[in-house]
Amino acid sequence: MNSDWNKDRKIKFTVQDPCQLVRKTFGDPVAEDLRFVVRSVVGEENFIDMTPNRSNNYCCGGGGGFLQSGMPDARRYYGRLKDEQIKKTGAAYCITPCHNCHAQVHDLSEHYEGGYHTLHLWTLICLSLGILGPNEREYLGPDLKDVDVFHPESAM
Repeated sequence: MNSDWNKDRKIKFTVQDPCQLVRKTFGDPVAEDLRFVVRSVVGEENFIDMTPNRSNNYCCGGGGGFLQSGMPDARRYYGRLKDEQIKKTGAAYCITPCHNCHAQVHDLSEHYEGGYHTLHLWTLICLSLGILGPNEREYLGPDLKDVDVFHPESAM
């Protein structure tokens, strides 16, 4: 796992600290672990932290069942702060280790025309290892669609 794939591309990334994982469970130590992994796979110079961050990061507004509540207008309203926070970083991608955060942040970017993409953490790890298959690139922007396309049949 390394960041060589992004050395020349210089694509910028930020990370969402999930409420359940960081604030409600493991705290800043797991937030630091998350940043270690992200910096390892995108390059130290290509990581932009949100402010505030770690245990003080803003909630995305999609957790606690709100994503499935059937109240998208309210959910998006409460997520505006997160959308603005992501936009302020200027990052092209927001990495989300939580499925609820991923769905909410993806929706916020589309709804508020954020222009940033949303990635699961595992997608970025697989991409950095060169094992992300062609059918696993749904959330990648055009700047990443061609990075180390792994074809399982070629490994045989």
